[in-house]
Amino acid sequence: MRSWKSGIQTVLLGLIPLLSACAVPARQPVRPVAPVVIPDYTNLARQVEIIRTDYGVPHIRGDNLKAMAFGMAWCQMEDYGARVAEKLVGARGIAAKVFANPELIEYTELIESDFWQKRSYNRAVETYHLLHQDTRDMLEGFAAGVTAYIESYPEEFAEWPVLVFTGHDVSALTTGGPNRRLIRRFERELRRLEEDRGAPGAGVPEGGSNAWAFAPSRTTTGNAILLRNPHLSWDAGYYEAHLMVPGVIDFYGDIRIGGAFAIIGGFNRRLGWSTTNNAPDLDEIYELTLDRNRPDHILFDGASIAIRRVPVEIEYVDEKGRLAFEVREHLETPIGPVFHRTESSVLVMRSSNEGEYRRGEQYLRMMQATNLEEWKTAMRMQAISSSNYTYADADGNILYVWNAKLPGLPHEAQEIEPVKARRSSDIWTHLVPWDQLPQVLNPEGGYVQNSNDPPYYTNLNVYLDPAEYQMHLPEPRLRLRSQHSLQLIHTEVKLSLEDVVALKHSMRMLLADRVKDDLVSAIRASEPAAEVMEAAQLIEDWDNTVSAESRGSVLFEAWWQEYVRALKEIVASDESQASPPDEGYYFLYPWSAEEPTETPRGIAYPELAVEMFPRAMESVRSSWGGWDVAWGEVHRVRRGEVDVPVGGGSSALGCFRVLRYNKAEDGKLVADRGDAWVLVVEFSDPPRAYSILAYGQSSREDSPHFDDQAEMFARNEMKRVAFTPREIREHTIRRYYPNLRPDRRD
Repeated sequence: MRSWKSGIQTVLLGLIPLLSACAVPARQPVRPVAPVVIPDYTNLARQVEIIRTDYGVPHIRGDNLKAMAFGMAWCQMEDYGARVAEKLVGARGIAAKVFANPELIEYTELIESDFWQKRSYNRAVETYHLLHQDTRDMLEGFAAGVTAYIESYPEEFAEWPVLVFTGHDVSALTTGGPNRRLIRRFERELRRLEEDRGAPGAGVPEGGSNAWAFAPSRTTTGNAILLRNPHLSWDAGYYEAHLMVPGVIDFYGDIRIGGAFAIIGGFNRRLGWSTTNNAPDLDEIYELTLDRNRPDHILFDGASIAIRRVPVEIEYVDEKGRLAFEVREHLETPIGPVFHRTESSVLVMRSSNEGEYRRGEQYLRMMQATNLEEWKTAMRMQAISSSNYTYADADGNILYVWNAKLPGLPHEAQEIEPVKARRSSDIWTHLVPWDQLPQVLNPEGGYVQNSNDPPYYTNLNVYLDPAEYQMHLPEPRLRLRSQHSLQLIHTEVKLSLEDVVALKHSMRMLLADRVKDDLVSAIRASEPAAEVMEAAQLIEDWDNTVSAESRGSVLFEAWWQEYVRALKEIVASDESQASPPDEGYYFLYPWSAEEPTETPRGIAYPELAVEMFPRAMESVRSSWGGWDVAWGEVHRVRRGEVDVPVGGGSSALGCFRVLRYNKAEDGKLVADRGDAWVLVVEFSDPPRAYSILAYGQSSREDSPHFDDQAEMFARNEMKRVAFTPREIREHTIRRYYPNLRPDRRD
């Protein structure tokens, strides 16, 4: 039997194989540009008031959901400008038309991206009428707010064509499409490209998030407390806002720039939630047999079934600056879209998230929920395909759920190896019900937590045995950051809201607790030179933190990087090793389920560790003038006029305060990823909360809210959230209606 790897009709990756399964006449004649009429949004703008409190946080009060969403879009445009509209341009699949520059190398990639996005956009259009009216109101209000701002301030969009955005565009942002990453990974496998073995570094890359929830039994006030602490790039576009429609919604949280429903964490008067990334397997690749007697048909369930050809059209600008269009076809089967074809079979991807259009509707239901059961009802929609959810409410409930739109597989899960499918019984046909997913509700010890590891150690008093779940789940693991989290909260100490804020800013580096003693002992035993011994003494005296004032932390991290790099190079030179080592390779005792909170520990190769220590000393000295430099002399927060020391390190070092840094021209390391948006809320009546947004409310460098939270963030401080009407009044710095500037209308 021929392998699925043989006889492939190869398509260049740059042409997006999913959309290039068969030939269609490509670039077509130039089309005339139709005139565009901008609606009058004056009446809608009068139905929303924007109140800015300290640090520019917008509280958006609408007479209805459509007006509120209009105000939300207006605020985002004020603070982020074109970046908001660019999201909607991309969602419609018209980036090549709007950002027309055929001379750019990236222009071809822009065209390919439009072909991909058109699938989601077309799906959004097809399903739009199925959304509830209040969801459509939100989508249409947001689109109107973006359009109205562009019309009112055309000088910011001088090179753009006239555009009128619609609810379809906003809906397309959250409509599921093909898993491009998996398809590209599969392409690499087909072409026998080696996976990137990874640049030398210190273990697991930074990323992810932290979340805690405390039950009333663990707090000094008897109220539940929730922590939200994502770790993404500082250009991820978290946007702090308060959304209000009397009697309809009163929600405070983070909204991703560019959409109405990229709200992924926050609270209302009764409840709130936080998210951390998980990685459920939502996609399966199936190999279907072609019918040799009928072209473009597959054999399935004993029948010959036609492969459907679906045209996709985009517009672009040609080399002469004229508007043109291109049409491609992609192939669809009832099982999923075709992305490769052999002489005897086709490969299709079956994804639980493809075509999902109700994400925004689920978020709206979650924001409006008033108790745990209403929130669970919203979650049972399963329109949000992934993420761990950590929940707390005013009734004292706390909950963790490993959320996933998880296929119920009738076969072993595969990463990229296709599964042969001849009948319906060979493929997944249903989702695992939400209530059957791993969950922990109101556990002993009064806490739940997650720092991006699988669900089994959410609470050390309640181990979730993976053998009890009849579904495909990740293997157990508990990395250093998760262990750090548990060490902070697996206690009997009662915490106030302010205690949680302080605890969240733990500066410990757990890796040092696990290997520092071994390192110092090995160096001493090697009878080193006097300076090396002096540096080892610095490490021994160091407090194992990454606080800005700590000395020894920079040298220790540099040593660990040298040690890891050297081991990777040794393994890379060994042809018998098929892949780079995992993080357990560096330790004498790798992580084990038998000792989940005490491993990994010890140094696996002490001689190599000793050899790398002088190299680390020289590296730190040559970079920053001395090997005893303080962490904050090297690690900085720089934003606008702010340039201050900051504490925090990588997840691989076992830091809970996660920060990643990028080297600046002067050699300093400047924070650009990790902690940035943090929210802590106590469900008192009314709720009491603190927040911080390191990169500020605005990306405009001339805004006072571009850098006004940066120094506070670096000091490990947070601002009080203004949530009640009284708090909002006391902290108001400006209140206004969107200024449509009718004088600019022609």
